[in-house]
Amino acid sequence: MSKNITIIPPSEGRPDTLRVAAYCRVSTDLDEQASSYASQIRSYTELISQHEGWELVDIYADEAASGTKTDKREDFNRLLADCRKGKIDRVLVKSISRFSRNTKDCLAALRELMRLGVTVQFEKENIDTGTLTTELMVSVSGSLAQQESMSISQNIRMGYRRRMERGEFIASSPPYGYRNAGGGRLEIVPEEAEVIRWVFESYLNGQGIVAIAEEMNRRGVPKKHGATAWIPYAVACWLRNEKYTGNTLCQKTFTTGFPYISVKNRGEVDQFYIENSHPAIISQEIFDKVQALRKKKKAPASAPSKFPLTRKMICGKCGATFYRTVDRHGANNWVCSGHKDGNRNGKGACPNLSVRERDIYTAFIRMYNKLRLHEGIILRPALDQMEALESAVQRENPAMLEVNRAIAQATEQNYKISKLRASGLLDADACAAKLAALDAQLTQLRAKRRRLLRNDDISEMADALRQTVETLHQGPEQMDEFDEELFNEMVEKITVDTDHVLRFRLRGGFDVAEPLWRETR
Repeated sequence: MSKNITIIPPSEGRPDTLRVAAYCRVSTDLDEQASSYASQIRSYTELISQHEGWELVDIYADEAASGTKTDKREDFNRLLADCRKGKIDRVLVKSISRFSRNTKDCLAALRELMRLGVTVQFEKENIDTGTLTTELMVSVSGSLAQQESMSISQNIRMGYRRRMERGEFIASSPPYGYRNAGGGRLEIVPEEAEVIRWVFESYLNGQGIVAIAEEMNRRGVPKKHGATAWIPYAVACWLRNEKYTGNTLCQKTFTTGFPYISVKNRGEVDQFYIENSHPAIISQEIFDKVQALRKKKKAPASAPSKFPLTRKMICGKCGATFYRTVDRHGANNWVCSGHKDGNRNGKGACPNLSVRERDIYTAFIRMYNKLRLHEGIILRPALDQMEALESAVQRENPAMLEVNRAIAQATEQNYKISKLRASGLLDADACAAKLAALDAQLTQLRAKRRRLLRNDDISEMADALRQTVETLHQGPEQMDEFDEELFNEMVEKITVDTDHVLRFRLRGGFDVAEPLWRETR
């Protein structure tokens, strides 16, 4: 059989018209006018429109944004997306420092654009990526831009340090109970300060942080920033915040060198304790008593506090629980009880063996940081769906409105009586009797409300997931060490799958899978 050969002629090359875009960015207000945001837009618009054979696609501009992280620059990411769609042939940039001050990100973006057939021209450095040999020049220039960013960051940190040394440093976001009064001063918010005093008093009187948070939710204590519910973690943060004594401990966390990550200060850098930096809400004596009580409660006599994973580790293969052991190297491990018991009773050992405790903690830290960064993408859609179902169920129960009003009235009475007791205007015994009656009434009303709900599980799951989201908001932006309080607030159980994956079941029924990375000893 003879072969048939068809010659396919080459397609036409790039059109004569070059589709050109420009990227502009201004980091600070100190840049000269020639490099300003508006000036760059005007300059590149004129240049591209006047250049023969060039066609203006768009001017991509990020104003007053950091150049060290690409995920914070919307138009930079839009530029890359349009290049991937084949809309752009050439990109003009004033300098590498305008493109990126992070060498790694800079080269990654340039290599991708080169693979897409998009060239980039840097005016200041006279570099054109259309010439392949210029990548080394880009690396060198990118390093210089990175040094420039580090220098600017160092100047900012030195400015903060001088303000701390003078006792003038005030955080931009004041804690609950305070507001900014201008001129670097904090002033007390009376109604919020009353809540703070009540929380410290309640803790000293024996109430735990969970009970305090629940009581605040029952009373309807208002929150800042539109949050929906009080959580125990927020109460714990208040109880250890020295700012309520009128003093400020500066630099509890610090920012590492490039690429700038906030971590807990364990003595690596100076701290500054500023006395009488603002009005006090509670006395130093009360604060010290609370710290002593917190330390006492954290004593290692309690097994659940010592081993936070107890009763939370479940085998995904056989369904058995995990128990804690210590190996000959002194490392803590969690072992599937089905592996040991299966051999003993003749059913066959479960293939799941053991997981190192520190690997589980590390997986939780990674999961938390992902959720904190992408909460709007990961958790918010699930919560929106649950709340929609919850609303639909409640709308179908007209009697629910009446019960909710009764709960609100009883909660308000509870709050008023508690305030009168705290101020000494009512006899303590009389208050206790009235509060007990109100608590009994609230218990009955909530039971009736649950009966009216045709699907109480949805309401409970929505409440739990809302609390998980609120816990994320109250927690640190970046977790660098295992936080037992946050873990207990967020995680209901952990399933250990046989493929080295941990599935964290968050409160609210939301599962998050996290690979189990085994660290070297």
